[in-house]
Amino acid sequence: MDTEVTQAYGTAERDAAALMAERIAGDHRVTLGADKNYDTAACVADLRSLNVTPHIAQNNRRRKSALDARTTRHAGYLLSQRKRKRVEEIFGWMKTVGGLRKLHHRGLESVKWMFTFAAAAYNLVRIRNLATAIG
Repeated sequence: MDTEVTQAYGTAERDAAALMAERIAGDHRVTLGADKNYDTAACVADLRSLNVTPHIAQNNRRRKSALDARTTRHAGYLLSQRKRKRVEEIFGWMKTVGGLRKLHHRGLESVKWMFTFAAAAYNLVRIRNLATAIG
């Protein structure tokens, strides 16, 4: 899992996604699921240039989606859209249990540390739950 915390501005989330996609090791094609905010021509083009297939929720309200049938025709795209809500569950856990609803830290470095710590804690809880389910 990778995390990235940036200053808030209009395209910060999309820029952070591109940064994390660049850090993926290897030269194999990977998929990246995201919500409608990422459905822009620039974001889709950036991800494709990084050998990433964007499994982004289509935003067809008042405009045409940047995704075409190249991506959406495959069964994997539909599966990604169904699994996408799991990310929101993680953010919900991080806010309620991980202490990120109202941070008491100020400054980008402190917030990065706190976010990465909460993500690591979530991973440990998830591993424990998977281990008890298997064993």
